[in-house]
Amino acid sequence: MSTSFRHTAAFGKRIEFYIVGLMLKEGLDVYLPLVDDDAIDAVVKRPDGSYVEVQIKARSNDVKFGSAGLFAALKHEYRPNYWFVFYSQRMDTIWIMSSKEFITESRQNQSGKNKGKRTVWFSGKNTKLNLEHVKPQYEKYVAADFNRILEENPDA
Repeated sequence: MSTSFRHTAAFGKRIEFYIVGLMLKEGLDVYLPLVDDDAIDAVVKRPDGSYVEVQIKARSNDVKFGSAGLFAALKHEYRPNYWFVFYSQRMDTIWIMSSKEFITESRQNQSGKNKGKRTVWFSGKNTKLNLEHVKPQYEKYVAADFNRILEENPDA
């Protein structure tokens, strides 16, 4: 049975709510914009009263083997007070990066239809074991909670 377009199109929104739900369970003060026309999926009020913006990106179970941690063709320029939350459903892994870290760690496409857009590939694969894993250089971004968003300066 094929996956419907409606199911595929709604995946991103379902995962946004899933991640926001996890944030709320941890006690974060989360606000959701009604319109996502500025790449902001959530705004988090920090304990010091400041606010940070959060963009949530997700990959589903249905992606090709080896691509569970591939986030490609992302249009992004540095933004202060801005965090990315990347989630791989198949790997059940969350990575948190500041805007600055994303620019440093991602690759900018130099040609083709996605020229100027950025790609980050968090996962590697072991074909013998049929297993995907976090690449060692990205292990520092794996998150078990959202403390980075609450406590760290994304612009440092």
